[in-house]
Amino acid sequence: MIGNDIIDLDLALKESNWKRNRFLDKIFSPNEQQLIQNSKNKDHMVWNLWSRKEACYKIYNRQTGIRGFFPLRFVCYYDSANTGTVSIDDFVFYTQTEITSSYIYSVAVLEKEYFKKIKLLETDITIKKENGIPYLVNPVSNNVSPVSITHHGRYQRIISTI
Repeated sequence: MIGNDIIDLDLALKESNWKRNRFLDKIFSPNEQQLIQNSKNKDHMVWNLWSRKEACYKIYNRQTGIRGFFPLRFVCYYDSANTGTVSIDDFVFYTQTEITSSYIYSVAVLEKEYFKKIKLLETDITIKKENGIPYLVNPVSNNVSPVSITHHGRYQRIISTI
């Protein structure tokens, strides 16, 4: 299982005021808030942690069928700016994050070896959804492959392990 999330940093700067009163309390644990406060670039840390949680939520939703807004239940363990784990209930997800001056992009997997299998797909492919969960159908074999889609502002990524 895979999940991904991308943040257009210019758009996030315009549309979100994460510094408003109690915003961080609703999204991040005390340890995560400490990471943000100690960071040289607080904006990047906020969106780094958020994108990891969102990428993991996509896997969690696919695995459990549970939908909702509960970011505090996703707990980030921060190894570095680019790697870490996120846990919720009995799940542990592995994350890799790419940070640029324009965007922050995170990929999450249930098993580390999935990182080697991930393929970036073209954005013009036909994707089907069932209960809001995206997948591809191979027209020859009729095999179904899960995909993860993310888009924000100027950026979009579609990934699969096909």
